[in-house]
Amino acid sequence: MIKSLKKSFLITSMALAALCANAQTTIQPKLVEKVTRKGSDLVIPYEKYVLPNGLTVILAEDHSDPLVHVDITYHVGSAREEIGKSGFAHFFEHMMFQGSDHVANGDHFKIITEAGGTLNGSTNRDRTNYYETVPANQLEKMLWLESDRMGFLLDAVTQQKFEVQRATVKNERGQNYDNRPYGLASEYTSKNLYPYGHPYSWLTIGYIEELNKVGVNDLKNFFLRWYGPNNATITIGGDLNAKQTLAWVSKYFGSIPRGPEVKNMSLPAPVLTADRYISYTDNYAKLPMLSITYPGVKIYDKDMSALDALAGIIGQGRNSIFYKNFVKTRKAAQASMNSSNTELAGEIGIRVIPFPGQTLADAKKLVDESLAEFEQKGVSDDDLIRFKASSEAGYINGLSSVSGKVSALAQAQTFTGNPNQIGAELASIRAVTKEDVIRVYNKYIKNKPAVILSVLPKGGTVQPVAADNYTVNTAGYKAPDYGYGGLTYHKATDNFDRAVKPGVGANPAIKVPAIWSTVTPNGIHIIGTENKEIPAVSISISIKGGGMFAINNPAKAGLAGIVGRMMNEETKNYTAEQFNSELEKLGSNIGIFAGADEISIDVSSLTKNLPKTMALLQEKLYNPKFTQDALDRIKKQTIEGFKQAKTQPAGVASSVYNKILYGTDNVRTYATGGNEETVAAITLQDVQDYYDNNFSPSVTNIVVVGDVNEGTARGALAFLNSWKDKKVTIPTPAGGNSFDKTTLYIVDVPNAAQSEIRIGYLDKLNYDVTGDYYKLGIANYILGGAFNSHINLNLREKKGWTYGARSGFNSSKYGGDFTASAGVLATATDSSVVEFIKEIRNYQQNGITPDELKFTQTSIGQSDARKYETNGQKAAFLSRIQEYNLKPTFVDDQNKILSTITPAEINQLASKYLNTDNMIILVVGDKAKTLPGLQKLGYPIVELDSDGKPKQ
Repeated sequence: MIKSLKKSFLITSMALAALCANAQTTIQPKLVEKVTRKGSDLVIPYEKYVLPNGLTVILAEDHSDPLVHVDITYHVGSAREEIGKSGFAHFFEHMMFQGSDHVANGDHFKIITEAGGTLNGSTNRDRTNYYETVPANQLEKMLWLESDRMGFLLDAVTQQKFEVQRATVKNERGQNYDNRPYGLASEYTSKNLYPYGHPYSWLTIGYIEELNKVGVNDLKNFFLRWYGPNNATITIGGDLNAKQTLAWVSKYFGSIPRGPEVKNMSLPAPVLTADRYISYTDNYAKLPMLSITYPGVKIYDKDMSALDALAGIIGQGRNSIFYKNFVKTRKAAQASMNSSNTELAGEIGIRVIPFPGQTLADAKKLVDESLAEFEQKGVSDDDLIRFKASSEAGYINGLSSVSGKVSALAQAQTFTGNPNQIGAELASIRAVTKEDVIRVYNKYIKNKPAVILSVLPKGGTVQPVAADNYTVNTAGYKAPDYGYGGLTYHKATDNFDRAVKPGVGANPAIKVPAIWSTVTPNGIHIIGTENKEIPAVSISISIKGGGMFAINNPAKAGLAGIVGRMMNEETKNYTAEQFNSELEKLGSNIGIFAGADEISIDVSSLTKNLPKTMALLQEKLYNPKFTQDALDRIKKQTIEGFKQAKTQPAGVASSVYNKILYGTDNVRTYATGGNEETVAAITLQDVQDYYDNNFSPSVTNIVVVGDVNEGTARGALAFLNSWKDKKVTIPTPAGGNSFDKTTLYIVDVPNAAQSEIRIGYLDKLNYDVTGDYYKLGIANYILGGAFNSHINLNLREKKGWTYGARSGFNSSKYGGDFTASAGVLATATDSSVVEFIKEIRNYQQNGITPDELKFTQTSIGQSDARKYETNGQKAAFLSRIQEYNLKPTFVDDQNKILSTITPAEINQLASKYLNTDNMIILVVGDKAKTLPGLQKLGYPIVELDSDGKPKQ
């Protein structure tokens, strides 16, 4: 029966539509397989079905949290694009959020946000996916939404929507590629690695000039060719009923007509007969970069795991050859190697960013010497143990969320036809031998030609490794038949009214984690919760103070940041390499870093390895060994980082904005990281004194989350009871500036593709969970806190000037700020400032509407279901309780405020705290392009340098 019907789908479009119209009532989905967990196998249980129209359905029932995650993956990415129409797959991803026959423009985001969910889409070379995580009671509505854009998109497409999203994509390219150091390196490499016309020879983002050429008809053909249900997989995981969910999927998707046949692509791997030397000048890079790329292997290839092991041994982590030869010797800021795998081909990449004094030719010579060293050294037992343990831990941690589980199933189904790949991948990793690693080195690296790219800083004297010797050969290219001829649009015929938006089930029970807490005899506050979903434990240690101690000695600002990094180096009983080797053999991690008001130690461990991980934590915390060699290396990296940061508009904007708010002489703006002068002044004794004087149990809090009960957790941390207490006094930071009139500040970054805008002011509000600060979070949600807020809808969805715009109130124990921000098209800088101010002023004067408040209340309230899913989310919740001495029931108090707050209360807060007459406006971008328009706005203008100091 099913086989004969499948054949009949090929008869005619009319017959197809008629069959599909009846499919939901006459034809049942076909169960393909059911996978269950046996014993302790690392597997995601699921059921796999196929609908008569070819849609693959994967259901993964998991009741650990009251959430569901829906993913629809279409087997189409930039590899299906035509020459001259690059970027179209990604552009089309944007268009899929612009409404369909039964969903108005903007409502896709609005409906999911109102449901308390999150959503997005992504495009890569080989697939495009759309996904959302929502409370479980919202599932039917999500299936209605996704099916409507699969089956009813094209008549809702307009030229205006098309143009707005084209502009948004161009802004995304500017933000993520054109405006970023080394952002174009992969584009140059791809163009020269693959033959002309190969779909990997351009990036997913595409070329601006080609995006400018495409039209609405191109979009419609792309949809008709690739977006049929037979080229899609819908994967749904979480707190669902499989039988009911399958019925909903059949109802909403079963009548959508099958699309044209889509065959898997297969192209020969790129063949290089000699090294290809290429180069380009980077407007934002302060240091040059050497990039070497060899052809690799496809995803799931038999050599994939061995190549991953090879890349790790040569170029990843402190035990790698590159770290020893490049980073530890202070010859390079970065040196790495990786193997990436996609559907049609793979790449093995080496990247080195040498320090001043080292040429790119020097870097290439040392790469060659390092590879020769690998040949001589070979592969050790420890190398393989580290690789296998770290890989296993990575797989386990990747399954901590329902979205992680669903994504793993969807990817495996799309590229192999079998969702159950985790066991096979782990088996492949565990089977890697020393001989395998040597074999793939000889096969893919040794004496093999590569694309060798030199990235040269603008205006410098750095020379490429060698003169460019390769030009892309366009001769003989024959475009394939992409199958766009004769495509027609057939809508589904339903036996229900698709215009009626489904309701929702009963609100799910929110599982706020059960909490235990204790205080050790020496004053350490510990809080924790047990979570058995994955066999892993996360521990967060906060030692208060951090950058605040720079208030006592501004000349040594940045000391906290240096101490944090030095704590990741040697101990008295281990070199840094030995310590990290022991961690990697356990699949564990201990990372230490400094923040504005704390030193944080983050620990992750598989449950079975927790005792050994705790022994290493004890060594790290009690026995750090500070050496001059490590200090010199870290200071050099830090100072070069300052220079690089000054070329990045977004980083400059954030730094200068804080200096305007607090004053350039206020140490809190640079206390944690310092600047070139203060970091240079830090001595080894300063580091030792910071540790001796400021590390104390009395200022330490600990959060424990994961597969461990209170007794086991306290036992694992019992070594801390011997930590001797000392009195530590944390200084209080100075306040900031206030402004009696709105002033516009500008920082010039010549040739910037975008302008970074920051608008705001300081307030005196400290963090609270039930007072004005919490309520202002509610008030700001519709102004600039949600995707469909006033600010983002205006600047992104209506105008197309930005990839995203937002606003928010931020606070701590020492006051806070209101900030609105975006990266915008350079030519729209002045107009964007006008729209920002207009939206803020309108909200201050007119406030929130009853419908907007209802939307805000529903959205924020429903989102509680997503707050406690992963170990990280649980840890953040517990940290907040601990930091601000809150009762766990504060969530109930917040929900009561949220549900009862009135428009009048919101409007009073907006009127009180939003004032466009005394804000600062900062623009970081190309002065030549932006200043004439900004001068017309009538604000006083102050020009600053990248350090926030007035230009003379």
